[in-house]
Amino acid sequence: MLKTENKNKKSFIEWFKHRWTTEPLFSTAIALLIMIVIQTVVLGFDYDSFGSWFSSWIRNWINILRNNAGVGIISLGMTFVIISGGIDLAVGSTLVAVGAIIMMLIDTGPKGILAGIGLTGAPAFAVAILIAIAIGCLFGTGIGLLITKGKIPPFIATLGAMKIFRSLTQHFMQGYNPTVPKGFLQISSFKIGNLMLMPIIYWAIAAFILNYVSKRTVFGRQVIAVGSNERAAKLSGINVVKVKTKVYSLMGVLVAIAAIIQVSRIGSMDFANAGSGSEMDAIAAAVVGGTSMSGGKGTIIGTVFGMLIIAVMNNLLNLFGVPPFLREAFKGMLVVFAVLLQRKEES
Repeated sequence: MLKTENKNKKSFIEWFKHRWTTEPLFSTAIALLIMIVIQTVVLGFDYDSFGSWFSSWIRNWINILRNNAGVGIISLGMTFVIISGGIDLAVGSTLVAVGAIIMMLIDTGPKGILAGIGLTGAPAFAVAILIAIAIGCLFGTGIGLLITKGKIPPFIATLGAMKIFRSLTQHFMQGYNPTVPKGFLQISSFKIGNLMLMPIIYWAIAAFILNYVSKRTVFGRQVIAVGSNERAAKLSGINVVKVKTKVYSLMGVLVAIAAIIQVSRIGSMDFANAGSGSEMDAIAAAVVGGTSMSGGKGTIIGTVFGMLIIAVMNNLLNLFGVPPFLREAFKGMLVVFAVLLQRKEES
């Protein structure tokens, strides 16, 4: 009997170790579960009733998800970029540039572009959103063409775009404070059951669609093929230039959506600092979620889990009173640890 129990225990440990080292999604899910348990314990159980505790627990999670929805959407696009063998350091600056354009379009003041031609309210919001998404796509496509046609390494191309977008936005927006209409704020602030869930819903919809794209479409399979072995992908008939350009176009669209959410959630934008660090958060979420920095491997669900791990970690560090600057150090260590695990798996 004792031998059987030891054998079962050993087989379970071996099974767990095998899945932990070979299935990134499994290890990420376990890590997220541990983080959730730790956060629950730290929040405490000193409440009058289970209902009060549960309501507080739910509100805390809603705040975490809502505050990280924008970066969460960007991290979905970053997953495609990294799987394809690239990187995008310009997402934060692109967010600021698109956000500035949105605010100029919907501004109700004398400088408002759409108000100046007599377009206000819901029609103006719809037009502004479409233009913002189109511009985000245009920015992403431009970066993609620099990388594919211009033969510029992704790191350099996106680093240059990061500096260009941020500096131009700051130059043209200095001294200009657009007024965001209250109606536009409802895009993110509309309440469902007295809860502001819209940013979370947008994130969930984007994750569902992109998970389907990555697993069930030709484009998704081509992205993995290009990231795994670009030369082999070319020889198999895949248009690598087209695939990579589409990946960066998708990234631009998702950043534009994140910009729309941020403007409608906050009602303003700090053009000097908004989006700063978004590239780090998005890369961290993808890597922690199991996306390989060498390309060719990664999942959307893993990235969502990775983003939640980072969000919970930030929340815990806040609860423990860790200074903001040191929180970034913890995030950096988490990324390095995740990459080290990947190298160990590949060796």
